[in-house]
Amino acid sequence: MQARDPFRITDQLEPAALEVIASRLEMRGSHPRFVAALTEYLDRMDAGSRAQLLDLGCGTGIAARAIARRPAFNGTVLGIDLSSHLVQIAERLAVEEKLADRVSFRPGDTHSLDLPSDSFDGVVAHTLISHVDDPAKVLGEMRRVLRPGGVAAIFDGDYASLTLELADSARSRRMDDAIIGSLVTHPRVLRQLPRLAQQAGFAVDAVLPTIITEVGAADFWESAISAYAKLVPGAGLLTDEEMSAWSAELMDASARGVFFGSCVYYAYILRIA
Repeated sequence: MQARDPFRITDQLEPAALEVIASRLEMRGSHPRFVAALTEYLDRMDAGSRAQLLDLGCGTGIAARAIARRPAFNGTVLGIDLSSHLVQIAERLAVEEKLADRVSFRPGDTHSLDLPSDSFDGVVAHTLISHVDDPAKVLGEMRRVLRPGGVAAIFDGDYASLTLELADSARSRRMDDAIIGSLVTHPRVLRQLPRLAQQAGFAVDAVLPTIITEVGAADFWESAISAYAKLVPGAGLLTDEEMSAWSAELMDASARGVFFGSCVYYAYILRIA
């Protein structure tokens, strides 16, 4: 049975699953480690000085709101997401943070944007590219909508490196592989990005790595464990019972101070070649 990455088909999910995803996106996006990585690549692409930015696969609007909050930013950000439900959450959060005059959101497919060419000064794809059907096509659209002198940023996990270690190392490897297969369409795409970027007409300007490893107790990974336990069974590779046992063991390890969880993330800064 082929797994269905829930982050790839958010337009097909029930509201309960979308609420799990939204909660995970917000908790992850507000964690200091993720905030630091987002801040670093927005600084590197000089997001605050760009007049019109596009946030692809915006989800709940984590990146769009971060841009709009930057003190020097006087432009606008448009967020596009496959899920109308997530777009509604993004709109609500922007209003709550009094950012609605600088950000807007709409449903759309990042493979085929209903946007004119050469219309944005910057494009961000924050935790999107590993979940789309065709990364090369999305990169092509990013290149198409960028104006001359524009810059793109792609930030995502190198999910082939994801591990949440159990007491039995063989079982841990099997669970890691099944969970990655259930949640990520392209777990190695960031390793292919230099080739894909060149094919799309980009040059790699910078690569900014972030390793999020927790040893002893789970903090960043705690909300991931909770979300994965709910989302993974729907992909068909693991059962509710298997995921419940997995989650319980990891949280017990955290309580006892023997937890280990890790994943490498990368931000690619791309300029038009």
